[in-house]
Amino acid sequence: MSLLVTGSIAIDTVKTPHGVSENCIGGSAVYFCMAASFFAPVRLVGAIGCDCPFDFKKIFDGRNVDLTGLEIRQHSKTFRWTGTYCDNMDDRKTDYIELNVLAEDPPKVPAVFKDSKYVFLANTTPKLQIQLLEQINPRSSRGPVFVAADTMDHWIKGHLDDLKKLLRKINCLIINEDEAELLADEHNLIKAAEKILSMGTEVVVIKKGQSGSLVYDVSGNKFILPAYPAAEVIDPTGAGDSFAGGLMGYIAQAGKTDFATLKTAVAYGTVIASFTIADFSINGLTSIKREDINKRLNELRKLVNF
Repeated sequence: MSLLVTGSIAIDTVKTPHGVSENCIGGSAVYFCMAASFFAPVRLVGAIGCDCPFDFKKIFDGRNVDLTGLEIRQHSKTFRWTGTYCDNMDDRKTDYIELNVLAEDPPKVPAVFKDSKYVFLANTTPKLQIQLLEQINPRSSRGPVFVAADTMDHWIKGHLDDLKKLLRKINCLIINEDEAELLADEHNLIKAAEKILSMGTEVVVIKKGQSGSLVYDVSGNKFILPAYPAAEVIDPTGAGDSFAGGLMGYIAQAGKTDFATLKTAVAYGTVIASFTIADFSINGLTSIKREDINKRLNELRKLVNF
């Protein structure tokens, strides 16, 4: 079933101990689409400026990504981000940022996309995420059956009321460990997850970087999965968005949202992220096939059996 994503499309410059990738394709929606398209058709909703140098038809050639919702704004500029990773590859510093189109009105969801059953609201202001979700008629019988969203510390600190409104409208929040502790004001992750669930969402997925992820739902089901053991990390940019893409892509493919399906979806997201970090930009995802993902998933299964 079709999966809709709305999020950023960026011109990135990334610096890591392994080198520099200048003016490369990036953005949450791009990484998400690349990952999710291994599993299900994806509908992209996003905006770029007239300065964007990328050929998106070529980038997504051979992938089931519908670009009907891509807006090219002739009098705007594309979101730009420059960041530097420290030697441990966990700590990242934003050197430069231009919001550009992200500071403008949200893109419109095309009428043909409004029957999307699975929706991912990538990281942006909670108010904007709510506005985008409301375009898909979430309260109608034809609305989405499963909506997931991402957020970040900046919105937790400065837009908490809007974020709490969003949590009452979605089924799943995907968040990293530090953000979960901040949102819940709780350092114990189990207690933090419980507090987040009490805010309205049905499932919380807490990403713990190299330590894997924790899944907790309102029925009390819990699942902990380690990260795939990557021998080398070249560029962590987009790993979280790829994780979400793999997770939501598998759910859309399965057409189910029960906890057993969710556990497999998290495992696929984990594996997809391990390919993303192996190269700069989206190169780690463009060089693989579904068979490579399935092979690595089986390796992960063997590692966690005891």
